[in-house]
Amino acid sequence: MTGLSTRPARTSDVRAIREIVAPLVAKRRLVAKDAVAYYEGIQQFRVVQDGDTVIGCGALHVMWEDVAEVRTLAVAAAYLGRGAGHLLLEALIEDARTLGVQRVFCLTFETTFFADHGFQVIEGQAVPPDVYAEVVRSYDEGVAEFLDLERVKPNTLGNTRMLLTL
Repeated sequence: MTGLSTRPARTSDVRAIREIVAPLVAKRRLVAKDAVAYYEGIQQFRVVQDGDTVIGCGALHVMWEDVAEVRTLAVAAAYLGRGAGHLLLEALIEDARTLGVQRVFCLTFETTFFADHGFQVIEGQAVPPDVYAEVVRSYDEGVAEFLDLERVKPNTLGNTRMLLTL
């Protein structure tokens, strides 16, 4: 991991983020988003750099008082296997702790990667009924998949719901 670092994303990173994400969208590993969605959510993103080059990205989206989702975690193909994803996920988990979040959710095909960081497959409902009644009002598709709502089953990409308790 020598030479790699993470930092909060800036609007000037959106082009690089979209280039990193595009091949994964094409393979249906990540959900496609319009450029405007990246700009609107830039404060949720972190990037990982090799020197001055952005080589990966990920976002932390707060869903409720104690739950956040890791979204759009991606590393450029040329940098896979060099620890960039681990560094980025660890930074996002630390961000969750800083925000006071106690549980971090993800939808992923990379179950081994997330399991290595303590995530476990979600069985059944992940929140108590009173929280479910509030969170179900969200229009966010990620929240719908977290709650395992029928309108997104099978979920958008057919990936696995996983949860980390901090």
